[in-house]
Amino acid sequence: MFATRSNRAIFALVGASFLYGATFVVVKSALEDLEPMSFVAWRFTLGAIALGVLAVPREKTLWTHGTAAGVLLFLGYALQTAGLQSTSASNSALITGMYVVLTPLIVAILARRLPRAWVMAGAAIAFVGVVLLTGVDGLSLSGGNLLTLGCALAFAAHIVIVSHQAHLHAVVPYTAVQLAVTAALAFPAALILEGSVPLPPRDVWGALLLTGLGVSGGAYLLQVWAQTVIGASSAAVILAAEPAFGVATGWVVLGERLDLTGWLGAVLIMVAIFMVITNQRDVPSKEAEAVTPGY
Repeated sequence: MFATRSNRAIFALVGASFLYGATFVVVKSALEDLEPMSFVAWRFTLGAIALGVLAVPREKTLWTHGTAAGVLLFLGYALQTAGLQSTSASNSALITGMYVVLTPLIVAILARRLPRAWVMAGAAIAFVGVVLLTGVDGLSLSGGNLLTLGCALAFAAHIVIVSHQAHLHAVVPYTAVQLAVTAALAFPAALILEGSVPLPPRDVWGALLLTGLGVSGGAYLLQVWAQTVIGASSAAVILAAEPAFGVATGWVVLGERLDLTGWLGAVLIMVAIFMVITNQRDVPSKEAEAVTPGY
């Protein structure tokens, strides 16, 4: 079961989800000493340099595709960061988790067909799990929540476009371009939103190296490779494991504890991932092929 290419891709996405979720505590601590958008700028700069050294992006089409994906990646982080200025962290986590539902809907709209039933069921179960896991109270359509909804839409669109483009390029340089574009856009955004982009203080460099190399360089690389194998909708469901790993890390590092509702949410996310594992076939993404508009 685990030897197939499809299952290797699924476990690569689970590994990416672990890295995304497990570093939440690290980022939270680093943001006490460095503004959020400045942190994003330096973090993605490190990731882009690391991957660019391994494989220098040269093809024009690769830069075109990578730039489109990088803009969406940046928008996701920028809107999420802006939204956090006027909404709670719990609300942000929940609304960002909407990408689980939005991704198969975008795929269906672009492909002009309904998603497969098990994909929609998995997305719905995963989203309910995110809701229970984050335990949000007082959710409303405030400005911050609307910005975060835009973040979820950007992340969903990013998953879809990567599933469409990734199989056309070498994974490392394609990922490097995305990280470089995100960093290039984050620096002027930090100047506008935060007034400056200071050099990171010494206490933040550990977090920058871990997130820049391990997450921006490592986890995104795993995600992009995996999406050359499985579709956008399946990827979104598996990536919904991120909040579960985040909670687990908070439990170990910060001593935070889940209540019964939170545990139920974590279980539902795992059930959704199991649905993907048992239904995903070992073939290139048909969803990605279906949305091809002429790249």
